[in-house]
Amino acid sequence: MAKIEVIVGTTLGSAEYVADEMMAQLTEQGHQVQVHLTPTLCEIDTHALWIIVSSTHGAGDLPDNIQPFFNEITEQKPDLSQVNFALCAIGDSSYDTFCQGPEKLISAIQDCDAKAFVDKIQIDVQLDPVPEDPALAWLAQWQQDI
Repeated sequence: MAKIEVIVGTTLGSAEYVADEMMAQLTEQGHQVQVHLTPTLCEIDTHALWIIVSSTHGAGDLPDNIQPFFNEITEQKPDLSQVNFALCAIGDSSYDTFCQGPEKLISAIQDCDAKAFVDKIQIDVQLDPVPEDPALAWLAQWQQDI
């Protein structure tokens, strides 16, 4: 089974709840899963699959807990060519910056040669007030490919 690093960007806790549910589903399948609420480059395995679960804060920004991780990546420009990632972005489409915070992080890691493992999901809390449901359905579509 695979090693998976779940990197969480959350302000009010919804992304953390989604990450916890995803971790439970992946652990049930036998994967080794580590969740990071205050991620740093030195603690995240670059040979593992990264699942990024993040909301957008303010005017299209990353949540405060994941901003230092983003800063590390943009300042250090590490070699992330071994990293495959999946993005689960959570937002509210009533804002014109819908899901733009996580896109900044994805852009930064792709600039360091990380590659998308699957197509991202953007969960709109206007349409899905329980974001865990579409996130788990998305995960179920591809978790057997890990």
